[in-house]
This record gives sequence, structure tokens and C-alpha cells, in this order.
Amino acid sequence: MPKQKTHKGMQKRFKVTASGKAKHRKAFRGHILGKKSGNRKRQLRQDGVVTGAEAIQIVNALRPSL
Repeated sequence: MPKQKTHKGMQKRFKVTASGKAKHRKAFRGHILGKKSGNRKRQLRQDGVVTGAEAIQIVNALRPSL
């Protein structure tokens, strides 16, 4: 039986929290920041959390490395 491999693309983009949720960096923070308000940029600093069915898929893809 071959070993199950971690999905390397997801490993770079997500971390799994202790409660099993998937944590990710929010989009739209990389460049063109001059036109975005300070309030918007401040909210984008926080990590986003994925819950529900998508979180289960992400955690299963990352399971071998956990």
C-alpha cells in the first residue's frame, strides 16, 4: 500500500488550528494598497478561517503532515 502524500499546495496556504479549522491568509493584501482604506487593510491583516465542508477537505489533504 503506497503512502498517502500531503497536498503541497495546500500545505503552503493553510494551517490547521487546534480545534480543526483551517486558517489562511486573506487576499487583496499584496499590492495596490494606496487606494484601500486603513480600516480595510487593518481587517485584511487578520487570518481568515475556513469552516464546514471546505475545512474538512483541507484538513484531509493536510492529514499526512499532521
